[in-house]
Amino acid sequence: MAQFELSKARVCAVVNVGSGRKAGPTIATQLHERLSGRVAELDIRKVEKGEDLLAIARDAVEQGFDLIVAAGGDGTQAAVASAVTGTDAAMVVIPGGTFNYFARDLGSGETVDEALKIFDAPMLRRIHVGEMNGMIFLNNCSFGAYPEILKRRESIYKRWGRSRIAAYWSAVAALWNLRHPLKLVVRANGTERRFTTALAFVAKSAYQLEVFGLEGAQDIRDGKVALLVARAQRPAPLVKAALRLAMGKTARYHDFDLIAAEEMELETLPKHEYVAHDGEKTWMDSPFRVRVRHHALAVLVPAESQGRDAA
Repeated sequence: MAQFELSKARVCAVVNVGSGRKAGPTIATQLHERLSGRVAELDIRKVEKGEDLLAIARDAVEQGFDLIVAAGGDGTQAAVASAVTGTDAAMVVIPGGTFNYFARDLGSGETVDEALKIFDAPMLRRIHVGEMNGMIFLNNCSFGAYPEILKRRESIYKRWGRSRIAAYWSAVAALWNLRHPLKLVVRANGTERRFTTALAFVAKSAYQLEVFGLEGAQDIRDGKVALLVARAQRPAPLVKAALRLAMGKTARYHDFDLIAAEEMELETLPKHEYVAHDGEKTWMDSPFRVRVRHHALAVLVPAESQGRDAA
């Protein structure tokens, strides 16, 4: 890692005012108070619901800003990372969502106040990210049941509010109503394997796998992606596996098959698949070509951070 010269940086803060508990306006004020007068230039851009956050972040990079502050949940972080990856710019993570896995993985702080301390002694680290069909992802991409979970979660959030309990309940409700398993062909490490499954996901966060008691964390630290394929095909066994997952008591080597590689190709049936990625969801076409972009994203972390890709 290297020291980042904040005083010379042109800084653009991209604040998603609709993330998580709607704390965006407060975060924008905190960023202004913390950075005003300490950087060469400060531009705070509040992103409202329906606006193209990725385009706003890309504009900031193209305009020559050295540092993009991403304030929001994991979807916000992934959008900003997509704009910053492979460029001379860096990003810093200010958590404003429900789970904030990327912030926790980096060791940059689970709260806004903790993350703002990064600016006291910012260190620059280059990390690995995942890419699928040209789309950058930070935590995971999922097929099968999980996109349905996200759809169910939004309706539960609207009725009961955003919370981790509501998110877990949406998972159980969606899994119980699952009807159609996914057919999946995986080509990796010179071999081809075929699965029929209710759920498959490609992980790039060792921290997230460890939180849920899943194998594959060390493979990710070794610069690979980890594909986990649920052995369950029907609602009842999948719900049981999901509950074990939520409690961090997954039966390793029993609930999921693991394939780890630096790159892989996934072919699904149906071909037109609803994909969940870092908390967002998008219709995409199979086949899905997945690879690791090594040291492609520059991020600011606290000097004492031992998080993602610290070695």
